[in-house]
Amino acid sequence: MEKMNYIQSFRRYENKYLLTQKQAEAFLQAVGEWILPDQYGEYTIRNLYLDTEDFYFIEHSLDKPVYKEKLRLRSYGAVDEQDRVFLEIKKKYRGIVYKRRIALPLKEAEGYICEGNRPQNIEGEHPEQILEEIDYLMKRYKPYPRIYLAYDRQAYRAKEYPQLRITFDRNIRSRWQDMTLQSDDRTQLLDTGTEQYRLMEIKSDGALPVEFAMVLSKLKIFPVSFSKYGNIYMNSIKGIEQKETEENE
Repeated sequence: MEKMNYIQSFRRYENKYLLTQKQAEAFLQAVGEWILPDQYGEYTIRNLYLDTEDFYFIEHSLDKPVYKEKLRLRSYGAVDEQDRVFLEIKKKYRGIVYKRRIALPLKEAEGYICEGNRPQNIEGEHPEQILEEIDYLMKRYKPYPRIYLAYDRQAYRAKEYPQLRITFDRNIRSRWQDMTLQSDDRTQLLDTGTEQYRLMEIKSDGALPVEFAMVLSKLKIFPVSFSKYGNIYMNSIKGIEQKETEENE
C-alpha cells in the first residue's frame, strides 16, 4: 500500500450510524454526486488498545463521562518492524473528538509500550510535546496492550466540504492474545446484531451540511452510540460471566 500521510493532530465531531448493507447502498447512492472515494481505496486498520490491569480506560468510557480518553497503537495495513505506525491519544469532551499522535517505527513503538524504552525516531506535528502527553498517561496508569482490534475500511470525502469524511467499517474483529500488529490471524468477528453491517462514521469540523442531513432524515438513518472496543469488551465480559454461571450450576 502507498505510504499514507495522515494529519497528526485535529479536533472534530464524529457521528456513528450502524447500517445494514441495504441502507449503506441507499445512502451512497443518494450522496454519490457529492462525494469522492478516498485516494487509498479500501484498507485495513489494525490497532492495539492499551489499558490497565483492571481495564480502567474502557470501564470509564462505558460510564459515558463528559471527558474520556484512550491510548492505542495503530497501523494502516500489514507492517514489519521498521514500518511506520501511529501511537495516539484520542480524547472526547462534550461530543468533540481530539486526536494527537506521533509516527514511529513499529519496533520502537513496541519497545516503548511494552518495555518503557523511549522512542528516538518520532515524526509528526510537535512530536516531542505529544510524546510527553503520552508519557504522562503511561507513567500515571501503566497501561499495556490489552486487545488487538482490526477492521476493513472504505473512506470517502465530500467534494465541497474538505473537512467532511465518511467512512464505512466492516469485519470488526479482535483477539485477546498475541499483542502484535504484524498478524491479523486468530481473530473473532464482532456480532453487532445486524447482518452484513456497515458502521458508518461521518467526521466533520462542525455542523453537518444540510443536504447530507436531509438524506439521513429521508432514509431514517439515525446516530448511535457505538464503541468498537466497548462492544467487544462487553461481549467478552458477558461471555465470561455466562461461562462462570454455567460452571456453578
